[in-house]
Amino acid sequence: MKTFESLNPATGEVVGEFPVTSTKEVNEAVARAQVASDKWSQLSFRKRLVILKDWASLLTREINTAAELIHRETGKPVSDATLETAMAIEHISWAAKYAPKVLGSQNRPSGLLMFNLSAQVQRVPFGVVGVIGPWNYPIFTPMGSIAYALAAGNAVVFKPSEFTPAIGVWLEQTWQRIAPFADIFTVVTGTAETGVALTQSSVGKISFTGSTRTAKKVAAACAELMTPVVLECGGKDPVLVDKDADIKRAAEVTLWHAMSNAGQSCIGAERVYVHKDVADLFTRTIVELAEKIKPGYEDGANYGPATMPSQLKVIKSHIDDAVKRGGEFLVGDKNAVKGGYVQPVILRNVPEDSKAMTEETFGPTLVINTVRNMDEAVDLANATSYGLGAAVWSKRNGKKIASLLQCGMVSINSAFSFAAIGAVPFGGVKDSGYGRIHGAEGLLEFTYPRTVVKTKFNIPLHFTTFARTGFADKTIIRLINILHRRRR
Repeated sequence: MKTFESLNPATGEVVGEFPVTSTKEVNEAVARAQVASDKWSQLSFRKRLVILKDWASLLTREINTAAELIHRETGKPVSDATLETAMAIEHISWAAKYAPKVLGSQNRPSGLLMFNLSAQVQRVPFGVVGVIGPWNYPIFTPMGSIAYALAAGNAVVFKPSEFTPAIGVWLEQTWQRIAPFADIFTVVTGTAETGVALTQSSVGKISFTGSTRTAKKVAAACAELMTPVVLECGGKDPVLVDKDADIKRAAEVTLWHAMSNAGQSCIGAERVYVHKDVADLFTRTIVELAEKIKPGYEDGANYGPATMPSQLKVIKSHIDDAVKRGGEFLVGDKNAVKGGYVQPVILRNVPEDSKAMTEETFGPTLVINTVRNMDEAVDLANATSYGLGAAVWSKRNGKKIASLLQCGMVSINSAFSFAAIGAVPFGGVKDSGYGRIHGAEGLLEFTYPRTVVKTKFNIPLHFTTFARTGFADKTIIRLINILHRRRR
């Protein structure tokens, strides 16, 4: 059997060795999940809620184990890994609790023309959902699909990133300890070929998180089989700082927004547009704070190494291009990329058409550009092919500014907050993908609507027959006139 190793990006130690699941094995896993999905979907919402709550309780008891494993596989601080796991647990609980309310059958009005009929909309699970997860948040991000798909009555086959398979396998092992029967939630490990096999299998839906480039390939593969997809892709998230913002708080949170998890967040801050009246104060404040943070693997480090080594070249190329185009270093220098780590980098006056402003950097870098007003800030924030998240800092104008931004999520006087709220959807527009996880929308995403219309009682007039009479036609016209004709 072909295998691969998961390596600690900070130390190089082998975290574990895992099988490269073949196409045949993926198809077999999906087939078993299809059998399990029939039994799982037939359980009541209440029974599924109890099982999912048991899972959340088990993960809570073993949160330290999960955090330590994430720490070893990604290099991120244990504190960040703990927060990530806690957020994942919260989403399991929310999905289980609200699935009955969101997905319960709904009676709809049938209208005067069809008054003798009852109309109902039912939500039907797809059967098996294939989830392809990322490495930057290896438990939180995929759980936004896994938990909601399970709560909706689907079985799940999960392919974790080849950089973080250990946490995915551990997740399956915890599920097996509380599962009522086998194959409801299955993990298949492997490299890109395993992910491709999952997209070409007989799953009912695919939920993918990753780069826009790969997402387009996933969408194309799924289109061949008419398999619906949820695509959660990258971002180039802006931060807009108005002149009435709490500058100290804005600087503190924006620094974390940009640098936490080594900048490896699809909703991480990459661009700041700050009002000219407070630009100097904001810049001085964030620079002073940034000079105190440091990367590392040991206790006390603020963030870890680059989990995927190839991203280091991208980060360096964006820094080099920004400086070549006239950008100025406020923090860091051209030698910020050292070994597997990237030192904090803050630049200013970077041209809007440079790589650092148009492409996702996915590193602990931040560009600060000054604007005349918030109208200019909004125009620049929207001038991107991405549309995932954004942050607005303003005491009085936050909601107004937020309403003008072309993105799926906005936080006002905070950052990342929408990701932790189970009730709201998570996802983007444009090159940041389509479909939603989390919230009621996330539950609906993993079902399809089925309309059921039933005759309650017969009436003398028959409209849906070749024997329809002239009197029936006149009755239709009369009713339509009564309902819809307006006097001029």
